[in-house]
Amino acid sequence: MTDQAKPSGLKNPAGAVRGLGAATLGMEALILLLAIAPLSIIGGERKGAAIAVVIVATVLAIALAGSMKRSWAWHAGSALQVLLLLGGFLHWAVASVGVIFGLAWLYALHVRRTILG
Repeated sequence: MTDQAKPSGLKNPAGAVRGLGAATLGMEALILLLAIAPLSIIGGERKGAAIAVVIVATVLAIALAGSMKRSWAWHAGSALQVLLLLGGFLHWAVASVGVIFGLAWLYALHVRRTILG
């Protein structure tokens, strides 16, 4: 092995990476669904808009988790994290979910780049 990257040892590295991305988005969708109830209680005056952002982000996360075979889904997943960070202007809890899963998404992108090159 001169100039080639080390093999990952996985039988299907692309499938493993897609699974990681889908699992990350699936967990994010679950947490976003669980965030609706607290937002409805502590949301303040902009709670309707914050809940709408959370619902849209949940639907997008579920749709993207099923679309991980397509290369654009990785870029759309990154845009989803930015959407959640921008949702922080409506309520800090939305931004906190965006930060946590933004970091998880960055890790998934790092693993994708490491395994697939």
